[in-house]
Amino acid sequence: MSLTSPAEISAFADRVPAYLQRLERTTDALLAPAATDPERLHHAIRYACEGGKHLRALMVYAAGEALGVAAEKLDAAACAVELIHAYSLVHDDLPAMDNDDLRRGRPTVHKAYDEAIGILVGDALQTSAFEVLANTMELDAEQKVRMIRALAHASGSLGMVGGQAVDMASENKTLTLAQLESLHARKTGALILVTCQLAGIAANASEVTTHALERYGKRIGLAFQIQDDVLDQIADTATLGKTAGKDLAAHKSTFPSLLGLEQARQRADALFDEARAAARGLSGHAEPLLWLADYIQQRKH
Repeated sequence: MSLTSPAEISAFADRVPAYLQRLERTTDALLAPAATDPERLHHAIRYACEGGKHLRALMVYAAGEALGVAAEKLDAAACAVELIHAYSLVHDDLPAMDNDDLRRGRPTVHKAYDEAIGILVGDALQTSAFEVLANTMELDAEQKVRMIRALAHASGSLGMVGGQAVDMASENKTLTLAQLESLHARKTGALILVTCQLAGIAANASEVTTHALERYGKRIGLAFQIQDDVLDQIADTATLGKTAGKDLAAHKSTFPSLLGLEQARQRADALFDEARAAARGLSGHAEPLLWLADYIQQRKH
């Protein structure tokens, strides 16, 4: 593990609470009050948005700060990508998908309400993501269109949704390493990559800067998934005979199952280092992106 040197560390961590407060204000202003008719649906929509680390929103703010973009120009993009992520979790948890009872330590939306409400909450959150981008006054029309196009592509059949479909079709199958990387580049990586693309659009970044941002986002996205698989494998091993993890129970291919636990760890570490190298290649202030790479790499669950 090669973390950022102390000389490169400033105070992005100190600014994280303020960024999260900005996200909360933007989201609260966009979503209809819980008492709005139909009340049960609007209660459930807000329920689905509560909790979580909001990593993808922080990536928008970190990349934007690295490019010198004012936070006001990043709020809509940060909110939009979090709404897409929230919708994906609500739908992933449904009985026809991963069939989960818990999310963020409490009942999933379809358990707290019902399955139909879970479907409708996901639908509403997805459309709200594009509404917040369309309505912001901080971006010009061209930037709005480019952001909507980028987020739609990352979220759709060539991105997150397509990755989820491949993941479901891969149960009880052994994938090659290339197939597994392709799956997760869509299912998990596309929404992480687009956070960097949205920040680049807000900055009207050059082609060179955009390529460096995309290199960072792709490396972080794949490293994030490998690390997830490693952490899940450790948890599965610790609880084997009690409660096995979802991927183990579904006989899905994971990076530790294909590479071995230690080699999977090494692959993730190498990708984090490649992401840092890409961040340092930006002409702006790389520290926010370096901090984020360290933050993700050091997580324990």
